[in-house]
Amino acid sequence: MLTIWTFHRLPGKLKRWYSGKSGPAGKSRTTFGISLSAMNHQPEYPLHQKPFRRAFFLVWALGFAMNIAAQTLGTEQNYAMNSPAIVKVQAVFSATVYVNKVDLNQSRFDKLVDSVKRLDSSGRLFSSEQKLDILVRALYKNPLRFFTPTEEYFKQAHRVESSGTGFLITGDGYILTNCHIIDRDSAYIRRKFILSTFHEVSEAGINALQNSWAMELNEQQRNLLNDAYGLIYSQLSSLILFDLKKEFIVSYRDDRNGQGAETVQTTAQIIRQGQPMPGKDVAILKINAPHELPALQLSRDPFIAIGTQVLVLGYPEPVTSHSFLASAAAIEPSLTTGIVSAVKTSIHGWPVIQMDALISHGSSGSPVCNDHGEVIGIATFGSIDAGGTSLASGFNFAIPVSVVRDFLDDAGLDPRPGKSTTLYNEGLDLYFHQYYRRALEKFRETAILNVKYPQLSFYTDQCARKVESGAGHSAPPRTYVLYFMSLLGVGAVLMIIYRTRKNRKRILHAS
Repeated sequence: MLTIWTFHRLPGKLKRWYSGKSGPAGKSRTTFGISLSAMNHQPEYPLHQKPFRRAFFLVWALGFAMNIAAQTLGTEQNYAMNSPAIVKVQAVFSATVYVNKVDLNQSRFDKLVDSVKRLDSSGRLFSSEQKLDILVRALYKNPLRFFTPTEEYFKQAHRVESSGTGFLITGDGYILTNCHIIDRDSAYIRRKFILSTFHEVSEAGINALQNSWAMELNEQQRNLLNDAYGLIYSQLSSLILFDLKKEFIVSYRDDRNGQGAETVQTTAQIIRQGQPMPGKDVAILKINAPHELPALQLSRDPFIAIGTQVLVLGYPEPVTSHSFLASAAAIEPSLTTGIVSAVKTSIHGWPVIQMDALISHGSSGSPVCNDHGEVIGIATFGSIDAGGTSLASGFNFAIPVSVVRDFLDDAGLDPRPGKSTTLYNEGLDLYFHQYYRRALEKFRETAILNVKYPQLSFYTDQCARKVESGAGHSAPPRTYVLYFMSLLGVGAVLMIIYRTRKNRKRILHAS
């Protein structure tokens, strides 16, 4: 990317030169390889400095025009451009699980029942529901007294998942995400199997007790017994995992021709991976698809300015698992915004981006985009509050693209969006500048390459309606005019330099 400094960013000495003010006493000023003292006093050549000042002004004007042309995107356009490439990443662990059965110690339980009966020998003090509540609370307070393990085992096929976010970086299916989503240690996997399996076994035990008592447990009583069973199985029962398998599932969106989003699931393979935090928590995955996929553009600017606006798109678990939301809505990525609060250094010496954009469990692997729609980092970890019980809101961190590129280089990848993404983004830019007819052309070209491009049918229909109603502009977009003006400016600068050099040669020849 070519950066041209505008006049207000120039060093003070250069501003003074352009303003015609003299430099430090006793020193001549030189630019473009020509002595400015010679230009002012013309002792050698009758060459005035104005052409150079004009050239300098045109270069400055060119930079100003290009800065305007590189306008930031609105939040809606940024989301529309980048959300199609967001994917859900899952590591699925499956195994056959063996668990010791736990039985109720009937003699001790009978003594407990007799003690409750003695509290109300007349049967008028407590209702049946209240007596049941006393029994449940007694079991909850001292479960190890009333339950004992047996030599028998439950056997069942079981699976647990670890999920997060990722994003496509090429049209042929390469994905960036966090390593810790796919690389879980054995302790984590075992803990997930224990929680999941014991929950199912506990439910079976509670149902058996309920049937034997011929009474319906309320929700509070079931929760108490579930906690009691959890303690019992964690301390008395053993768990064996057999034939543990692992696979990686990627879910992405396809458009259903105006009928909403369709969730597509496919397996993925690992191309490269680092180490979970505090290591370089980066992984590259690859999926196969029948058509070109959307992709995000990675920023090539290594500099990250404090205060830069950031947008994080992903699948936070509080949203994807919300009981009040339809399951079909889980594939729609959520957007949070914030700014870059600082650029810190990890304990291993590489940079991390601190931001106040909200992230949660499930947001790991989300792209962190700037206001030009480019990815500047991968959302990776948050902060724990002083109590150590919950995430501290607004103190979150991302791995910058400069670190990610080490993995891309190692894999021999130079990620770029495909043709369909380029056409779609051009169509969006025209759409949000209200050039609906031109935008419609771009969207129809996109459909030739990928008719299932997410949100394509929505924007195609919107453009068609607006064109039919006569809305929008017909002149070329402002950015194109600015680019054309910039080209004219470059041509003018080159012409001035060429004519200046030609005049110098003529003067030298004449002398």
